[in-house]
Amino acid sequence: MSQARPPFPPFTAETAAQKVQGAEDAWNSRDPQKVSLAYTPDSVWRNRDEFLSGREEIIAFLTRKWERELDYALRKTLWSFSDDRIAVRFQYEWHDAAGQWWRSYGNELWEFTADGLMSRREASINDVTITEAQRRIVGPRPTEEHGMDIDLR
Repeated sequence: MSQARPPFPPFTAETAAQKVQGAEDAWNSRDPQKVSLAYTPDSVWRNRDEFLSGREEIIAFLTRKWERELDYALRKTLWSFSDDRIAVRFQYEWHDAAGQWWRSYGNELWEFTADGLMSRREASINDVTITEAQRRIVGPRPTEEHGMDIDLR
């Protein structure tokens, strides 16, 4: 049984932005179980070169991800939307076990069911090495910065 997750499609500029901010906030929790609840039980994903299906695979993927991507902090920006789809650009920063910092750039395509759960997620992501001094994403986004765009570089 799935639980409804507002805002619901069809999206407006305001509700699409709310959906994006909600996703950013959830992912910044780094709680795979919490994040998985935004997706349908049979949600399908492509994340880089991995293909996932269902919440259990999503939870396992996110658990591995946040064990590897330490001090993960994310920013998402609404790029475009239609009735039941949203396109997002994002950046996140993290470091590996050896202490190397990374900035990961990406785009996501999302599709939603009528009850507001994401049924499809496609993510294309590239990683760039950075120094700790080059970091600009630290922790969850402050409320006063919600909706602000992120720099390309």
